[in-house]
Amino acid sequence: MTEDAVAGGDLNRLRQLNALSVLRSLREGHSLTLTELARRTGLSRPSTEDVVQDLLAQEWVGEVLPLPGALGRPARRYRFRADAGHVVGIDVGAHKVLALVADLDGQVVASRRIAVRPETPQRERLDVIEEAALGALRAAGLTPPDIWAVSVASTGLVDAKGTVSFSVVPDWTGVDLVGHLGRTFDCPVRAENDCRLAALAERWRGVATDFENIVYVLAGSRTGAGIIVNGQLLRGASGAAGEIGVLPEAGWGRAQEHLRGWDGAAQVFAAARGGDRSAAQAVEAYTRDLALGTAALILTVDPELVVLGGGFSRSSDMLLEPLRAELAKVVINLPQVRVSTLGDEGSALGAVRHSLDLVDRLVFAPSAGLAPPRAPRRA
Repeated sequence: MTEDAVAGGDLNRLRQLNALSVLRSLREGHSLTLTELARRTGLSRPSTEDVVQDLLAQEWVGEVLPLPGALGRPARRYRFRADAGHVVGIDVGAHKVLALVADLDGQVVASRRIAVRPETPQRERLDVIEEAALGALRAAGLTPPDIWAVSVASTGLVDAKGTVSFSVVPDWTGVDLVGHLGRTFDCPVRAENDCRLAALAERWRGVATDFENIVYVLAGSRTGAGIIVNGQLLRGASGAAGEIGVLPEAGWGRAQEHLRGWDGAAQVFAAARGGDRSAAQAVEAYTRDLALGTAALILTVDPELVVLGGGFSRSSDMLLEPLRAELAKVVINLPQVRVSTLGDEGSALGAVRHSLDLVDRLVFAPSAGLAPPRAPRRA
């Protein structure tokens, strides 16, 4: 915001807004000179310099040292101090728990992965979540008080309070994820469905960065979906948006049944790839059912892009074109269909992004009132 924009107004408020504008530019543009910052923010150069000096004193900003051997006297460059705080993103699935620690730019600095089983008891799975989170913190040289926000991506329906209201994973329905992690972390803690956060990750760092309307389809031992409309996650009234798999006619509930009788899904795809007729028929039947539910979502949401993720996406050479062909038979406007490039870290990365979005609302929003870096605490 420029000085002229609030002539006669609250100068302290103006200074806050200018500081946020400078920080936003540094977060988007890496290291910048005063001249570059002034150009991006619309501030005068003297005002930009004043703001940067304040941010340096508050330790939001650091000066970038010139490269060794640089000739002359290069202009001073400044960067946002992403290491001023950190967030945690955790993916809790049927077969693994993955915890990521990231700085305020979303750069992952440490991780911890622990294998679990679908039948792992609730108490043991909760202990593993805490073990993974604390293990990742130790690897990053951090402790729980250093963390600014925690988000958990969980299999199953997750309500607005962070409780798993329904899950096909045994003994997982009813778990209060926010309450459990709130005993370890004093910062804000949130929980969300894993498919939904995987969709968020695709728009952040995956194949959907240029799209506003997305359907993410998890294709694996289970089938699920996450939906983004106009750049925002679609949750619905109870967090059940996109759970089309519970409708038998949608095909998702029976899709995996076509792949039974083989030594794992990977073997079915490998055999089909090698010319085995029965395996090829099984994959074709699976793809038809996968397309049925996906088509229903496309007709409802009208996305620009469908992202195919999950474990079966590793066999996209057997799935992608047949899926497109099946969808083309029934949808009015066929969106692009792409394969996720995030592997099995998509939901955990989405949880990181979810945490960063929370930090942005609590710390970097114009109404927040910028203070020196410190971890937000729960209300």
